[in-house]
Amino acid sequence: MAAATAAVCVSRRISISRQAWGAATARICTKRRAWNASIKPQDFRLIAGRDELGDYHFNTRQGHHRFCRHCGIAPFGDGDVKEIGGAYVSISVACLDDISPEELAKLPIKYMDGRHDNWFEQPKVTSYL
Repeated sequence: MAAATAAVCVSRRISISRQAWGAATARICTKRRAWNASIKPQDFRLIAGRDELGDYHFNTRQGHHRFCRHCGIAPFGDGDVKEIGGAYVSISVACLDDISPEELAKLPIKYMDGRHDNWFEQPKVTSYL
């Protein structure tokens, strides 16, 4: 898939391309059941609604967890973390509009052990992610 768009509420839209699909066991990722498309910032465009997004930080404060101030949905996050490859944007797959269930079922998923800060290894158990 070359590109996808997501509508969050009425006024927030994003466009992405060149995705890498993943799920992690970090605390916030597990609680949100996060399944994300991670891309480089140059492959991301926020079409509308930047002023309507809140920003949540935790731990090292390197990541920005963006959320809609009206509905609470967290469509994407961004940051710059050297340990995982530098600058990134991570889009919630659940927010993508232009992808069918059949396409989702075929996507390869890279599982990351964020719970133990071992991002380049798969956790022992992934069936709950």
